[in-house]
Parts: sequence; structure tokens; C-alpha cells
Amino acid sequence: MRTKIDLDTWERADHFRFFNSFEEPFFSVVVNVDCTHAYSKARQMGVSFFLYYLHCTLTAVNHIIPFKYRAEGDEVFLYDDVNASATVDRPNGTFGFSYIDYDPDLTAFVAGAKEEIGRVRSTTGLDLRAQQNILHISAIPWINFTALTHARSFSYKDSVPKISYGKLTDNNGRKSMPISVTVHHGLMDGLHVGEFIDLFQKLLNG
Repeated sequence: MRTKIDLDTWERADHFRFFNSFEEPFFSVVVNVDCTHAYSKARQMGVSFFLYYLHCTLTAVNHIIPFKYRAEGDEVFLYDDVNASATVDRPNGTFGFSYIDYDPDLTAFVAGAKEEIGRVRSTTGLDLRAQQNILHISAIPWINFTALTHARSFSYKDSVPKISYGKLTDNNGRKSMPISVTVHHGLMDGLHVGEFIDLFQKLLNG
């Protein structure tokens, strides 16, 4: 479900119209998050660390309204819920796009995610869908990156947030991981990205 935003009364209308006219309206930040507690808890629960922090990610974005805005042409909609479209690796070295529904309950979320990951690994191709209430998710666990860019088709007007995670590293007993957050500037500012990062870290801390 979604709600159309009235641009005549929306406080971000001028910002939206300004940045939405750009060929590249996205901006990106990269930060390191502490994963010490989250990694330990995921192992104790027997849960994939990726699915654990993905659940934390979706929990955070579903509590921050700007992450649920989407620009569709010259209009803006607020979606009730946001799910994940995560890249899933295959044994042959390729990947496909998954569509993992958010569930506030971690156990239910993990069960659904495992089923979807299994489906993607049993298929070929990318499975492209014109779905807006998602995050574009990718994990790059081989690289401790400090910056990241995304392949973009500028002829396609996109506003879906893109979140990528890097290599988990250990420093004096503390585990950390870089996370890149790329968002449409017409829909949110650095303030809102900061709110997401703070809440994400709080959820990782348990």
C-alpha cells in the first residue's frame, strides 16, 4: 500500500523538484559500524550474519519515513512497508536478484529469506521487477571499502535507496564493517541518513 504525497503542502516539495531534475540526484556516504555484538548474537542463534544485519537494516528503514518515500515521475509516494532486493550469489559465479519481504519477527524473516535465496540459486538470469517498495541490497564481503559507486542508467528515473556492506574485519577484538548508503537527495538529506545509521548501529548493539 502507498499514499500519494501532496506536493502543494509537502515541506520538501522545493527540494524534491530541484534534485529530481538532476541527471544524478543520488548522494552516498560510507561509514564503519561496530558488529561485535551482532556477529556474536547471530552465531549464538545459528543465524546467517548477513540475514541478521539485513533484518536490522530493514527494521531501521521501516522506522524512518524518508526511506519509504519513492519518486515516480514528478510525483512522490509514501509506502507502508519497505522490503529488500538483495543480490544472491550462485555456484557458477553469477548472481540473481532476490525479493525478500520484511517481517518484524527475526525467525519468520530468516525462514522467508532462506526460501527466497534458495529459489534464486536454483534459477538463471536476473529476475528484474518494476518494484518500488524495496531497498537495493548488495554485500561485498571480500572488500573493506572506503568508497563505493553504483552502475546507473541515467535514462531510468530511479529513487530506490541502495545499501551495500563490505568486509567484516577484526581489530583488537572488535568487529567492524563498512556500509555504503546511497539515497535520492530529493527525498532525504544527510540528517535522515544519519538517523538511519544511528538506529542501525543501535539494533546491531542489541
